[in-house]
Amino acid sequence: MDEGSELSLSVAHIVRRLKGTHLHSQIERRAKECLHQPEIRLDSLREDVRRFLRTSACGPRAIPRLLWSISKSRWPTCARHRSVSSPPISVTSSLLILPPMPPHLLPLSTEAFFSFFVLFKDTCGGGVRLFFSFLYVTCCLTQACWEKRVLKSLNSMSSELGVPLARMRPAAEQKELTSKWNEMGADEPDLTSFRPVYAPKDFLEVLISLRNPNYDSSEDVGVRSHWGLVQVPLDVRDIPQLRRAYAELNLTSGQLGIDDHAHIDPDLFENEYLQIGKKVVVVEQDSAAAQQYSRRGCSTGLRADLWALILNSNNQPQDAMRYEQLTAGVVQHDLLVDSLIYKDVKLTASNDDYYFVFEDFLYQVLLCFSRDTAVLEHFKYNSATPPRSFVQGKGEEEEGAVVYPPNGVIPFHGFSMYVAPLCFLYNEPSKLYSVFREMYIRYFFRLHSISSSSSGVVSLCLQFERLLQTHLPQLFYHLRQIGAQPLRIAFKWMVRAFSGYLSTDQLLLLWDRILGYDSLEIVAVLAAAVFAFRAENLMEVTSLGSAEAVLADLSTLKVMPLIQIFLFATAI
Repeated sequence: MDEGSELSLSVAHIVRRLKGTHLHSQIERRAKECLHQPEIRLDSLREDVRRFLRTSACGPRAIPRLLWSISKSRWPTCARHRSVSSPPISVTSSLLILPPMPPHLLPLSTEAFFSFFVLFKDTCGGGVRLFFSFLYVTCCLTQACWEKRVLKSLNSMSSELGVPLARMRPAAEQKELTSKWNEMGADEPDLTSFRPVYAPKDFLEVLISLRNPNYDSSEDVGVRSHWGLVQVPLDVRDIPQLRRAYAELNLTSGQLGIDDHAHIDPDLFENEYLQIGKKVVVVEQDSAAAQQYSRRGCSTGLRADLWALILNSNNQPQDAMRYEQLTAGVVQHDLLVDSLIYKDVKLTASNDDYYFVFEDFLYQVLLCFSRDTAVLEHFKYNSATPPRSFVQGKGEEEEGAVVYPPNGVIPFHGFSMYVAPLCFLYNEPSKLYSVFREMYIRYFFRLHSISSSSSGVVSLCLQFERLLQTHLPQLFYHLRQIGAQPLRIAFKWMVRAFSGYLSTDQLLLLWDRILGYDSLEIVAVLAAAVFAFRAENLMEVTSLGSAEAVLADLSTLKVMPLIQIFLFATAI
């Protein structure tokens, strides 16, 4: 069957599905009602009806939403995740790949999606709503293709190494793991055959390929729009908008990370600010107040309590009990992703001067995290879909399908660095785990999921490039000409929220602001500020390697002065 025939069948299927919906009857009823309107004329009936429907409540938002829903009919139960407290005793050696279906039941291809949207362009309006519907669909389809690649990599590893996705540990192995639970860092398993499923640079290539077929960049009046690697028309804030959004960071406001230095009298800012923080933590116990306080930085002695308050992580007895249950799940069952976690910790945190001492904590938290089905909640507002496998012996039916790993998250190279900085704040594993889980489902998942969210990694990349192009065009053009696109250097910083690149005290000051403003946007701002700070040296480099060498060590940088100068001392 050629592409044109498949497209026609897909469109015909969507039309049939649409006719049986409440939306179709709603549109039909509205069309009949409009015939009684005095402004509807016989000689322009077609255009008048279209215009009427375009302004009606049922058209602009409902049609794109319905199209996306219908197109996913191949996965009718994707949203109903099977929650299990521990992995199955044995699952098949490959993750779920659905069987082929008849062409008229296939989900729409990218081309079919956009072709069919065009049929409704007059009804929906040719403006912003339809424009961003295209972009939303593009992100979802790209995310689905990326997930397929990741699953293929994991399946290949399982097959090549002969390692099942999950198995029950023998009693002797369970006893051994229990006895060394608090000193797993001393264990040296043979991980030479295991490899990370993907690295940030692989994910960047996918983001670079992201395109919106409904957007013609040649129509953009800004010549510099072609300089960057990210070519999707997302709405990101410029410097004036950022100044308004981050008003508390202005040059006249006291900031922890600047005004608490030794050469400044603590009576001028630090002492009073510390007293306010104690009042928020001890007296008010108010999450909103803690978040507002965090915008100007958290005092070292109060940071752990303030973050827990912002994240509503109270560490109740049931939280400790839940952590013990997850620990028992780790002891009872061995997962293939456990080896990926071991490998990642060995490659990253164990080799870091700040975090190597927390190796045991990292294993405990990440292994428990992989078993926690509560993490699946974030897929309700995430473009990603958790991978699934089948319980052995139940066949490849829906009843035998389970999410694998149980939390739906496959770790990648550098994943453990999301946890490592938190080890400085919490020495109780259950508390550390609770805070990390909340940080992940609020923020960190967005750094490795493709979406059009303003805090998503696509928006962060675009914002970084826009800020650099707008305010340092000569630097951007120079780096581009020598083959050192700035995003290729900065992406690894942003995908980890700078964990492992900044000194820990500076990283925690940055994360204070992420929690305070409930956004990852400040990460892109800092990345641009780093380039601005090293601009003079970067203008002299002649290759990607030399540019990377200039930016190799960020451990001496001071976060807040860089952000303040870039946002509030940059000429507009």
